[in-house]
Amino acid sequence: MPPSKTSYVCLPCRASYKQPYDSERGVRVCPRCARTLIHVGSAFAAPRRRDTAAWRTLSVLLHAGVRFHKSCCGGPGYRPRTLREVKERTAYARRSGEPFARALVRPELPK
Repeated sequence: MPPSKTSYVCLPCRASYKQPYDSERGVRVCPRCARTLIHVGSAFAAPRRRDTAAWRTLSVLLHAGVRFHKSCCGGPGYRPRTLREVKERTAYARRSGEPFARALVRPELPK
């Protein structure tokens, strides 16, 4: 059986690459700019290259440590898709003291 593929992202180039997963392989580099690629998971769907707001949202998620790995029952779960959703969850994390990464993946915020 061939190795499963997973997604890697280059934020400066706004590019996504599917490559076989190999935990023993070292750092992967972008074929366009030679910067380090970020492993985002096999359940990742890249936004269009021209959608700068979606890439900014993705950048916030990745820098917070949120990834797109499949769970046992399907996809990765909820992930914010707009900057507005990110801002709402950031404000909630500040108010409540909840870790930022956990607040980002909450499907709904408590009132």
